[in-house]
Amino acid sequence: MQVTAGAKCILGACVVACAISARPPIVHGQNIEKSEPENGQESTQKLDLASVKTLVQDLQSQVRELSAQVSVLKAHQQSTESQSEQLRHELDLTKSQLAAMTRNPSRVESTPDLSTESKQQAGTEERIAALEENQQLADAKIAEQNQTKVESGSKYRVRLSGIVLFNLFGNAGQVDNLDYPQLAIAPRIVSTDRSLGASLRQSQIGIQAFGPTIAGAHTSADVQFDFAGGFPEVSNGVSFGIMRLRTATIRFDWAQTSVVAGQDSLFFVPLSPTSLATLAVPALAYSGNLWSWTPQVRAEHRFKLTDSTNFQLQGGILDSLSGDVPPSGYYRYPSFGEYSGQPAYAARIAWNRDRSGQQMTVGIGGYYARQIWGYGRAIDAWASTIDVTVPLGKMVAFTGEFYRGRALGGLGGGIRQSVLWNGSLSDPTTGIYGLNSIGGWAQLKLKATPKLQFNGAFGQDNPFAAELREFASNPIYYRNPIAKNQSAFVNFIYQPRSPVVLSFEYRRLKTYTLDSSVNTANLLSVSMAFIF
Repeated sequence: MQVTAGAKCILGACVVACAISARPPIVHGQNIEKSEPENGQESTQKLDLASVKTLVQDLQSQVRELSAQVSVLKAHQQSTESQSEQLRHELDLTKSQLAAMTRNPSRVESTPDLSTESKQQAGTEERIAALEENQQLADAKIAEQNQTKVESGSKYRVRLSGIVLFNLFGNAGQVDNLDYPQLAIAPRIVSTDRSLGASLRQSQIGIQAFGPTIAGAHTSADVQFDFAGGFPEVSNGVSFGIMRLRTATIRFDWAQTSVVAGQDSLFFVPLSPTSLATLAVPALAYSGNLWSWTPQVRAEHRFKLTDSTNFQLQGGILDSLSGDVPPSGYYRYPSFGEYSGQPAYAARIAWNRDRSGQQMTVGIGGYYARQIWGYGRAIDAWASTIDVTVPLGKMVAFTGEFYRGRALGGLGGGIRQSVLWNGSLSDPTTGIYGLNSIGGWAQLKLKATPKLQFNGAFGQDNPFAAELREFASNPIYYRNPIAKNQSAFVNFIYQPRSPVVLSFEYRRLKTYTLDSSVNTANLLSVSMAFIF
């Protein structure tokens, strides 16, 4: 409408200007030609009027042409506005459907498809596709910002992660710990040996920070907590797990070398069986799986042999933990390993090979620590370890670890039994002896689909019965020694979506008391986890 009014104003102005410019020559001609005959004046006036008439006709023709063009522009504008309105309506409909799909992913397959309607308008389909692509890109950027934007006291990036883990469990038989047991024990209540419960105290929270580059090394730190640190002495306190420090490390990572300082798992036995039923301690703990979260400083270096093969060399020092219970719940006193005045030492060398995207590893490790149990009574603790990971095809993999050692109660070896004694520890004449033990575990994993896996594992820890029997004659100071502990489980783990994990597990515990009864327990666990 604005274009049409402007064009009419311009045309009107042109007509007036032409009329004014044509008028003076006519008057001037009449003044000059007064003395000429009357017939000459009439012919001149007819000529001038004919010129004006021709000019007006030309202007009218141009006005009609401009009017036609304005009409075409107006029609095109109306058509464009109509198409824009239609595209806006279809985009709003698409956004609402995408939002519904996000809120209820299970209904994705039943969401109506607009492709049939879009095919009727090829141009509209292309525009909608472009708009959807831009919308998806924007959503991805927003999701990325929501995941990584955690406020920090420094300018460096911080990431929050964790797992909310719900365990529903039923046990047939008495165990040492109801929600994640490791040992089967003698019945406490004769009338029943069954129990049913649920827990969330194996849930975990982690914080990871990424720092500056120092001397070419990327720096980072992380800390992990769970809620398995015990129970408050209040009514229903079993549901109020106390937060506990698991690991906390600071890392310096170069291209082929890493230096790690902090509290971490044992790097010379790096594997653990796969289970959601027991995260507070690793699965098959005290059944051949050495474990501890120990303060340490270690260095790692990787030697690349070929594009698919490399060697890894690791070595470090660890806090010398001997497995003794702290004498105070508040003050920290030295452990028997720390009384030695020196750290524990450990090393591992591993051969790694990439086979079609699957990792094959064979590692050999060693550990040594010195313990002082008072009055100069020194014990040398040591362990030799081997760990293997062997892919048996695209869907099946075998993993396992084995050890042989002495005085390893601080690392879960010997079924938490580290040393033997034949009298009171406060008596300087009492002899202290390190307990020898051997154990290990193996697991077979089947990845049926990318979202579904099946696991079966067996582990056993076996202290030397002859050494136990020698000291079992004095039950006052060394009661009910455990000669062997076996654990086996089968489970499946299903991950329908990346943050949601479901699992069902059956486990059987079999614990042998020296020259006495065998205690068994059958455990069922249903787990539901949300990973963030």
